[in-house]
Formats: sequence, structure tokens, C-alpha cells
Amino acid sequence: MRSRAVAAGTVADMARTRTALVTGGTGGLGSAVVGRLLDDGWRVVVPWVAEHELARLPERDGLVLAEADLFDADAVAAVVARAAGEPSAPLRGVANLVGGFGMGKKVAEAPIEEFDAQLRLNLRPTYLVTQATLPHLVAAGGGGIVCVSSRAALQPFAGAAGYVTAKAAVTAFAQAVAVEYKDVGVRCNAILPSVIDTPGNRASMPRADHSKWVAPAQIAAVVAHLLSDDGAVTSGAAIPVYGRA
Repeated sequence: MRSRAVAAGTVADMARTRTALVTGGTGGLGSAVVGRLLDDGWRVVVPWVAEHELARLPERDGLVLAEADLFDADAVAAVVARAAGEPSAPLRGVANLVGGFGMGKKVAEAPIEEFDAQLRLNLRPTYLVTQATLPHLVAAGGGGIVCVSSRAALQPFAGAAGYVTAKAAVTAFAQAVAVEYKDVGVRCNAILPSVIDTPGNRASMPRADHSKWVAPAQIAAVVAHLLSDDGAVTSGAAIPVYGRA
């Protein structure tokens, strides 16, 4: 596993006493979440796969980048060990942002492979990362986990049964984790975006009213709150972050 620890910068003296692991941190939403958590004083570990996406994450004090395939259990274990390996900044937060959208045919015409692919993409990394981080969160005295579901889990639309099912399962999984670990101080919540205002979404829907979409920074603020001490009373929630879309 290749990795890069970013050298100290102008804020090198900031006390970073807790660590967050952010999957999907090189994406349009993820880079905003990473930036917000760094601003809030977290040490942030970001697994990555596509090297060209690292351009979204400028070097900053507290940022650690580690190459890892989050569909592989051994790779997940290695990056989680890296995230939990700083005694002065125990692992206290996890943002499961890896996932993806897929449109296709209606159920009767859609091949099972497309359905399976959506389940794997949206569930496997979330499950593996959560499973591997839970013992560290418990050992640290508690912490927060945020998973990304979708408004489509509550308001389905045609041609996306695999995506809709996968995102509904993400919500159910987050609620199951919340129930299982509430007595040891670990909370888990799901956020439900509508359309996020990213360059990729603008390119795919150029005629849409982008002013109604949710900015990544706005969602990042919600994630940061849920991982913070101020969010300690919230667990098992499915939180809409729809904006006006």
C-alpha cells in the first residue's frame, strides 16, 4: 500500500487530537468533507485508488493519503490500521462516502449483473470499512460513523432498482450499527442527498436548474456535525440533505 503523509504547513501547531477516516475523499463530495474536517482540527486519512483524483486534495497539515482498494478486506484492514495508528489522535470518526449511481432498464429487462453491481458498489466498502473501524472506535471510547444513502431510497424512480435497493440497504445498515453499538458510545447515521452540485453532475445534466442542487460544502457541514461531539445525541437517523432539488 503506497501512502503519503503530508508535511506540516502553516498550521503545524494545530492540536489534532482525533482522526477521521474518509472513504471517497478524493471525490466531489469527499474533498469537501476532507477540507471541512481538516478545518475543524481533525487528522484525516483518505484512501485513494485513482491517482488523478488526488489533485482535488492539496497538501495540508493533518492530511494522510493511503492507496487502498476498499473492496478488498486486507487492504481495508491495512488502511484502517494506518488511521488508528496515531496514539495522540485516536480514530473517532468514519465517513463512508464510496458509492455510485447507475441507471438501467426496468426490472423485467435489467440483467441481474447490473443489480449485483450496484449492491456491491454501494454496500461492500461501507460494510468492510465499518466492520474494521468499529473495534478502534470502541477502544477510543466512542465515535461517529456517517454513511451515504440517497433520497431515492425513500422516493424511487424507474430504471434504477439496483441503486434504489442498495441505498435503502445502506440506510438499514447504518441503523443496525447504531442499535448494536449504542451502549458503547458509537453512533451511526445515514445522510440522504438529492442531487449534489458537482462538476460531474453538471456535465451529465447541463439543462437542470443547478441553483436547486446541494453544494458539497453544505453536506460536508452536516457530516462534520454528525462526527463531532455536538452530534453525539444523534444516532440511527436518516437525514435528508435535499436542498431545493
